[in-house]
Amino acid sequence: MGWINIYSTAFDENNPSIFNFAALYGKQLFFVGASILTIVIILGLEANFYERFATLFYLISLVLLLGLYPCGRTINGATAWYDLGFFNLQPAELAKMTTALALAKYLNDIQTDIKRFKDQLYALGIIIVPSILILLQPDPGSALTFFFLIFVIFREGLPLYYLGLGVTVIVIFITTLMFGTIWLAIGLGLALGLFILLKKPSFRISILPISLSYIAIIVFSLSVDFVYDSVLQQHHRDRFSLWLRLEKDPKKMAEIQKTIGYNTHQSEKAIESGGFSGKGFMQGTRTKGNFVPEQHTDYIFSTVGEEWGFLGTASVVIIFTLLLLRLAFLAERQKNPFSRMYGYGVICILFIHYFINVGMVIGILPTIGIPLPFFSYGGSGLVFFSALLFIFLKLDANRMNELG
Repeated sequence: MGWINIYSTAFDENNPSIFNFAALYGKQLFFVGASILTIVIILGLEANFYERFATLFYLISLVLLLGLYPCGRTINGATAWYDLGFFNLQPAELAKMTTALALAKYLNDIQTDIKRFKDQLYALGIIIVPSILILLQPDPGSALTFFFLIFVIFREGLPLYYLGLGVTVIVIFITTLMFGTIWLAIGLGLALGLFILLKKPSFRISILPISLSYIAIIVFSLSVDFVYDSVLQQHHRDRFSLWLRLEKDPKKMAEIQKTIGYNTHQSEKAIESGGFSGKGFMQGTRTKGNFVPEQHTDYIFSTVGEEWGFLGTASVVIIFTLLLLRLAFLAERQKNPFSRMYGYGVICILFIHYFINVGMVIGILPTIGIPLPFFSYGGSGLVFFSALLFIFLKLDANRMNELG
């Protein structure tokens, strides 16, 4: 289904052959073949191979991420690819798979107790290290996907107050961008003061932890401006500005809408024009007119909407939902904890890509730049998403041997 839509977006009337490797659909067909070969190799190896070498795979991916800084190719402002001639290799896609493997192996170690703070830090470190390397490229979209692997740790017993901490960080980040640190400090101070005044006499509170928490929140809020201004590039800042309506100057906001908001606006129009049943395969006027930039990659879902309509988009959503539910069922029936934890890692990675990409294309989430798995054009993405999924299927196929 993904290849069909890529063919439609990149169709070359002068050379319509599907084996035209100068065209995007020809290259993607090659990557489909490479993915099938990868799947055959994965299924041919012993299941315990992936657990045994998980740490080595993880270290290799970190080396590849570090190697981007002196040797990487910069595309759209991000130094995230190796130029291998015929295609560009994106190590971040490999790192998602290897991080899920390494995290599962560490959590499955007999010496690991996720209730201990030291082990919690180590598990979080496995996730954070590659995400920081990717964020510095800068590629915040890919970096974001790593943080959702924390739900694997929650599944294995990480206290839920960490989830509350994560939500608090996100709220502080967004609040700081919208109102600034000063207003955040004033508002939070007034709320804490009111809470202390209105507390019940029987309710004991300690001023010291509250004061330290207040200081920590303000310090983090002060760091938001640095991250926003120094780490994120201008087009990333423009996306936040458009989503949160941060720009107060109407002229600048209009300019941002014409540039950053243009993609989302055109993708919404393309999906809307598809109606209930779509315009038909190869009949998308906005697709043929190249109205939607990057339609073959991050915005491939708009092609589905225009040419296949509500029936097509609903089918894609249903298929992804069923896939994720099926993976959850398979993960829960694993006898080997490593297989179960890796299975949940696969679910986290696929879900966040699917959720953010579709949300971005239909305009309810900011433009982040995350491909739709198995649909968007890209050799690295297709091969490593296939490997990510089929490693788990190989582990599941070995389930009965582990039971014995």
